[in-house]
Amino acid sequence: MPESASAGSVPARDRASAGWVPLAWPGAGVRAGFTTRLGGCSVGAWGDARGEAGLNLGAHCGDDPRAVAANRERLQALMPASPNWLDQVHGTEVAVLDGPCDSPPRADAAVTDRPGVVLAILSADCLPVLLADDEGRVVGAAHAGWRGLAAGVLENMLAAARALSPHSRRWHAWLGPAIGQSAFEVGEEVREAFLHGDRQAATCFIEGGRPGKWQADLAGLARRRLLRAGLDRIVDAQFCTHRDAERFYSYRRDGLTGRFGSFIWRDPRG
Repeated sequence: MPESASAGSVPARDRASAGWVPLAWPGAGVRAGFTTRLGGCSVGAWGDARGEAGLNLGAHCGDDPRAVAANRERLQALMPASPNWLDQVHGTEVAVLDGPCDSPPRADAAVTDRPGVVLAILSADCLPVLLADDEGRVVGAAHAGWRGLAAGVLENMLAAARALSPHSRRWHAWLGPAIGQSAFEVGEEVREAFLHGDRQAATCFIEGGRPGKWQADLAGLARRRLLRAGLDRIVDAQFCTHRDAERFYSYRRDGLTGRFGSFIWRDPRG
């Protein structure tokens, strides 16, 4: 690892926590949080906005693999086990996990009912969504870019979670940092993909500055789909990754960039 990437003699837990934001999850026995680009030991395009070392967690975005491994190791100090990373492909598959994975499952969502199994989503404009029932029996996490969102990744995650805990009646969802509507210009085909099954989704689009272009509200579209699936406790983090360069990586803003993470698990201590 380059010498400039060294984090010095600061304890690993303190280095990792510089970029870790814990969530006050309302359900019993559930822990969750997300990272920013601050801290860590990635440099260059994967560092922070000031040119200092950053907490890139993405292993396939061009960063030095040694830096990514060190960032992930430091983050693990804040969790009960290594996160279960996914091979995210903008699809709708859901991995049902009962322990550590030998290799990342090819999926864009995961659920588990096992304590201490950490679910992880990587993003840099797409919407991370975390889920849990009131009793903390099941947790879930999804990567919702517009393709996966329109195709039903959130509905699939919720269905898989309900299958693990059919008696749970109330669920909480958290919509994490993602690209905001003012920065998310899309074509007519994206708008039609959402309106195909829900004409009222038109309220989540405003006309863009160019003919045939629209500004899409990704979090608003996710909220609509969760509400239609019967989930009514939804919290939106309301961070725009594109606008907030100090704290977040953004693929649409920077192209070559890192990934931050969103995490949820059942506390093994109950």
